[in-house]
Amino acid sequence: MDSASKTPNSSILARMPVHYGWIVMLAGTLCIFGCLGLGRFSLGMLLPAMGEALDLNYIQMGFISTANFVGYLGAVLVSGRIMAAIGGRNIVAAGLLLVALSMLLISKAQTMAVITALYILTGIGSALANVPIMALISIWFSQRSRGKAAGFVVIGSGFAIILCGRLIPYLNSLHNQGWRTSWTSLGLIVLACSLICFLILRNSPADIGLQPVGKSPTTAAEPERETSADTLPMFSRIVLHCAAIYFLFGFTYVIYVTFIVTSMIEDRGYAESAAGLFWSLVGLLSLISGPVPGIFSDKFGRKAALTGVFFIQATAYLLVALPLPDLFLFISIGCYGIVAWSVPSIMSALVADYAGQQRIAAIFGFVTFIFGIGQICGPYLAGLLAERTGDFSASFLLAFSLALTGSVLSFLLPTQKKEPIT
Repeated sequence: MDSASKTPNSSILARMPVHYGWIVMLAGTLCIFGCLGLGRFSLGMLLPAMGEALDLNYIQMGFISTANFVGYLGAVLVSGRIMAAIGGRNIVAAGLLLVALSMLLISKAQTMAVITALYILTGIGSALANVPIMALISIWFSQRSRGKAAGFVVIGSGFAIILCGRLIPYLNSLHNQGWRTSWTSLGLIVLACSLICFLILRNSPADIGLQPVGKSPTTAAEPERETSADTLPMFSRIVLHCAAIYFLFGFTYVIYVTFIVTSMIEDRGYAESAAGLFWSLVGLLSLISGPVPGIFSDKFGRKAALTGVFFIQATAYLLVALPLPDLFLFISIGCYGIVAWSVPSIMSALVADYAGQQRIAAIFGFVTFIFGIGQICGPYLAGLLAERTGDFSASFLLAFSLALTGSVLSFLLPTQKKEPIT
């Protein structure tokens, strides 16, 4: 717990007209907007112009995306320990700061090697911000509310995609090095996110004399049901089951995110501005992809929610893989958009349901590490397939088959008992 959490302002925060947990949730949305939405999902819009300027092939484009996930993968393993040492508030702000600085430096880079190295740092910063913020949400919200809260947090990526889909084509059109201006602009926005999150976040409700959202103060003296899971083994069957599901999501969604814009431009002949408009549409639709499935999972269970989400994603990948009229491309974008960020929000709530508060960050960090392996494999193999076949059909078919497997594994999750309403 950092000393800043114990200031006299804590009593003021506790007396706000709304529970401060909802303010923390808004800061979490801003965090995801910066660390993932701008730090990662902007790449799909930037790659076509970068690839042309630097003469990159599909494999090299995929490798740049993979570099981000390499950094992300390494950092998730230590994010839980760092959070325990310096507090979630500090690590989130520091992670966003690293994302911002690396993006600003990418705007000045002249070679693929330098861009790749800097994008590894972007991935490290993304992990140091993302894993702790999802753990903080699970601490600030009880089991009955955390799916909804996590759902609102992850739509930060949707807002970022809307922004990138409109801003990046405009900045790129200003001059032949417009993609550098885009990196600079996005880096400055992430820098602002870092400062705001540091000012708003607190490490736990107890820091300001509150209970988690959805937990009655009359039960404050009673042990929470989840605390019995504080000894949940890292390699228990249920943790490995969750990790396998998250791996499949990481592998499949990143193929779509990284290459759908490039596929629309190079395989289907769309202009960059038109592809950007469709990418903004994904962002707009994705604004419901966190809260709605999150609320559904709170009410009907994480198992049912994950099963449905993976099936819809599999449909999106299949429709864009097959040689169908453009109408089916639009349907694919719609299917992807409405469930785009559902899995991370449901998974963070699922892990928190199984793990006690002392284990949330560590176990979520582990399943996110496995998720990161999927993200590394996905874009590289998709780029390799595209280079060998000449288009992205085989890559999207691969994503379809693995997403369908994710739906089956989700269906096989054990049914959970609900936390009693107090």
